[in-house]
Amino acid sequence: MKILYVIPARGGSKGIPHKNIKPLNGKPLIYYSIDVARQLTTNEHICVSTDDAKIIKIVEDYGLKVPFKRPKNLATDTATTNDVLLHVIDCYEKKGLSYDLLVLLQPTSPLRKAFHITDALNLYNENLDMVVSVKKSPSASVLCTENENGFLEFCFNKDALRRQNTSPYYEYNGAIYIINTEKLKEKGLSRFSSKVKYVMDEKSSIDIDTPLDWIIAESILKQ
Repeated sequence: MKILYVIPARGGSKGIPHKNIKPLNGKPLIYYSIDVARQLTTNEHICVSTDDAKIIKIVEDYGLKVPFKRPKNLATDTATTNDVLLHVIDCYEKKGLSYDLLVLLQPTSPLRKAFHITDALNLYNENLDMVVSVKKSPSASVLCTENENGFLEFCFNKDALRRQNTSPYYEYNGAIYIINTEKLKEKGLSRFSSKVKYVMDEKSSIDIDTPLDWIIAESILKQ
């Protein structure tokens, strides 16, 4: 299979300004994803999709050519990952290059390792839409909502069982998406139905979205 590793990195970040290129434990956050991809393929099969000139410079200073600049309309808060990936596919196909799989690696998962991606790839077959990384949810046994009388009710753990006896639930952790290119073009991510999970541990699943996430990730890396 021909695999393209896609690292999406738009310039705008409200929670942590310039997040994708901010130094984490001594190196720009985006470098962690580039390093992992380089363990699995060569530079020509790694695509950083960005709209930001600063990100382009930092990536190219690291020896990775950015093949195109993402249009501004695909770098807004409302732009979807689906549209970004279709744009990537279109840019490569215009060069006569096609790929069977896209491996989406978000820069915000710096503790993801190459073996995680390899293990997830081993779960893939051509009948699937996607293999997606997840972590077990610690919230299922305690997640609750208010009923019409204003009283709390459990959402999943209806009988208030011990946490250990609750059926397992999972959360997307944002680290790995292995996507069937033809199914993406045909259906789009939102209509994927044949998805299988790749379970990662809680530490490796850290997804940097807030300043607190940043502190936790940096503390782990320093150890």
